[in-house]
Amino acid sequence: MFRLKLEFRMEKPELPREMDSLMVSFLKASLQNYSQELYEAFYEEHKSVLKNYAFSFFLPGARFEKEKIFLNKNHFTMLFSDADLGEAIHFFNAFKKMRGKQYPMNANSMELISVRTKKCREITDHEIVVKMLSSLVVREHNPEDNTDIYYTYDQPGFAKTLKENVENFLKKKNISLSTEGFSIEPVKGKKIVANVFSRSVDANIGIYKLTGAPELLNYLYLSAMGSRRSQGHGLFEVMW
Repeated sequence: MFRLKLEFRMEKPELPREMDSLMVSFLKASLQNYSQELYEAFYEEHKSVLKNYAFSFFLPGARFEKEKIFLNKNHFTMLFSDADLGEAIHFFNAFKKMRGKQYPMNANSMELISVRTKKCREITDHEIVVKMLSSLVVREHNPEDNTDIYYTYDQPGFAKTLKENVENFLKKKNISLSTEGFSIEPVKGKKIVANVFSRSVDANIGIYKLTGAPELLNYLYLSAMGSRRSQGHGLFEVMW
């Protein structure tokens, strides 16, 4: 089990507020530069492809303004995780081919300078305590009127809806892992407003206790959990 740690250097120590849009664009460019066939498989036009990957950021000294994020260094780090080993290897190779290339941003640019693997310890317990590395988005979607309800850790329905999110993800990916006994309990939860492709939604950060089969917890450790995972949400680190 491993994740990828990517280090970027910027021309100026600032980033667009919509980091999800920027990094999805970078992922697309990386795959297209590496393999047009894989790019089309992941980002086929007119078809939504459910992804196995997720990512989070470390932004040193981040100061969030209306349209930009200002840092105290011209470096930032992205942690990339994929539950599919074959996909993870392809992304590793794709990222390596992007090293040293200037990637344009609005009145700025960034350059991938380092790609490294980060080994993850296997989860063997049925109960773990985790810290969210990117915001946990728990969404209940009503297909009849196409409306969404976003739950925070202190609301009734939070744990139930997250379990449904996990179950729907596994079902769509045809992953035969049991969610029996899966639960989440806030230890030190915090509500935030997350930016999801220019839309502000209620989300969660902080520390939580997860309970479930180790096989399921390991899968969620690599794939992340909740909604909007492949747009930079739901990735966590195991504390104990």
